Amino acid sequence: MQFILTGFNQEVAFRTFAFEGIAADRTRAAFTVKVDLDLMRKYAIRMQELPLLCRLLLERGDESEQRHTLIFSEEDMRVHASAQAARVTGSFKKKRPPVQA
Repeated sequence: MQFILTGFNQEVAFRTFAFEGIAADRTRAAFTVKVDLDLMRKYAIRMQELPLLCRLLLERGDESEQRHTLIFSEEDMRVHASAQAARVTGSFKKKRPPVQA
């Protein structure tokens, strides 16, 4: 299934992203993913990353049991923050030390 972001709503400390899911047979269905913005800040996730992270969450779902309303949980944020930290740490290790003259 392909997911297209159609918008979002802001409710106090939560942002709800709306997506349209398009199946292989071209049928369409509405999906939403709710994000706690306080948790987002706790795990240093940038606001610009949220639509993509929500789409990835939808894409990971089992198509046979497709839920139309999801929550981007604290565990999802922790996993993303850990993976991001590992990528940053790995990129520093790959850089060569400066050449001494």
